[in-house]
Amino acid sequence: MKELTKAEEQVMQILWTIEKGFVKDVLARMPAPKPAYNTVSTIIRILEKKGFVGYTAYGKTHEYFPLIDKTSYSNFYLKNFLGGYFGGSFKQLVSFFAKENDMNGYEFERLLKEVRVDLKGEKDK
Repeated sequence: MKELTKAEEQVMQILWTIEKGFVKDVLARMPAPKPAYNTVSTIIRILEKKGFVGYTAYGKTHEYFPLIDKTSYSNFYLKNFLGGYFGGSFKQLVSFFAKENDMNGYEFERLLKEVRVDLKGEKDK
């Protein structure tokens, strides 16, 4: 799996949300200033070549859908990010986050409690 550019990720975020759609559907959900139709079409074709997007053909028109789910890409991206910036250490990431956000001990403990609750909820599913 390859890392996406910002433009590719923006298109994928839309496709993950709508699950399938035509170029015009993706374009309609993009923020202003909207890129040209051909730009979005080119990005989608690049995503197709990278293996992120598939399509169903209706004559000359294509309906696109994600081949890679958002969770899989998120895991891939975060592992690369963690490795590239924090030597693969989740502890270093959390420490950096806490320092950069001036978290005090109470706020940090509250955050840990929320994470524990979320993790417990995941295990109960």
